[in-house]
Amino acid sequence: MTKSLDQLNRLWARGCDFLGRPTAIMGGAMSWVSDASLVAAISNAGGFGVLACGSMGPDLLEKEITATQEKTSHPFGVNLITLHPELEALARICVKKGVSHVVLAGGLPPRFAIDLLKGAGIKVMCFAPTVALAKRLVRAGVDALIIEGHEAGGHIGPVATGVLAQEMLPEITDVPVFVAGGIGRGESILAYLEMGASGCQLGTRFVCAHESRAHPNFKQAFMRAAARDAVVSVQLDSRFPVIPVRALANEGMQTFLEAQRALIAKVDQGEMLLKDAQLEIEHFWAGALRRAVVEGDVVHGSVMAGQSVGMVTKEESLQEIIESLVGQACHALEKRALEMAGFAA
Repeated sequence: MTKSLDQLNRLWARGCDFLGRPTAIMGGAMSWVSDASLVAAISNAGGFGVLACGSMGPDLLEKEITATQEKTSHPFGVNLITLHPELEALARICVKKGVSHVVLAGGLPPRFAIDLLKGAGIKVMCFAPTVALAKRLVRAGVDALIIEGHEAGGHIGPVATGVLAQEMLPEITDVPVFVAGGIGRGESILAYLEMGASGCQLGTRFVCAHESRAHPNFKQAFMRAAARDAVVSVQLDSRFPVIPVRALANEGMQTFLEAQRALIAKVDQGEMLLKDAQLEIEHFWAGALRRAVVEGDVVHGSVMAGQSVGMVTKEESLQEIIESLVGQACHALEKRALEMAGFAA
């Protein structure tokens, strides 16, 4: 085990150095789930927690960062949505509170946000869906990238994680790259590290941690689900583009279709601008997610989950989850070494 752990540590040394943690395992920022309690627990267990700002205002974000800092002395990140109307104020809160890392998500980050954060010594991470955009972000000064595949939960892109990794990892070497989407076991983490990743980001795997404050109904829905239960929302009209969302199939998915129809009708009748209708869709998801995570309505709310949900079968502590992931990666390395030794003999 010692030899395989040393090998694993060499593989993700760049990611560990960047995050300031003993493992290069990031927690995905999940609205209503990735709060101070879960984020601090991930960092305390050796990973790197990321606080989901979502639609929070500056005052609430400051309180949440303070609460996280009271629960852990280890580094953690804050995820800011680039389309948030108060992005600059939120970034300044991160500077004020001495946050070490900020993840800019939800679209191309404005240059002022990157410059503001980096000027304060904060490490900036961004999501990159294509090689061209990844290179553009690196030129803009972004310190690390996250590539997230179609298997992930919540808002997703169109390309599978494995394909993105093959496209991006050989091309993007100037900064650390973390892979996300559909990762539920240590063997998968190992595979991406060996392809050139500096670490991985997991979200779904952490939802049922003891330290997660998600409603018991929400956790039970995860533990009952199989991979094929995590489906993608449907876009009804090409004139009305909406970012697809992966969640467990339920009545809430049908409600989303009805909401789309109603908003499309308003746009067609001139009662609403297209951009306002699209913003309403985002508000729909935020409310539906809260209904499931906080209130426990997993029938009508949105139970956002990645396809790795089938690997979530019980509640465990964050320490147990991260130790299990590391153990699986090390076991895979040991098994390979034994097979190679047998072949050589």
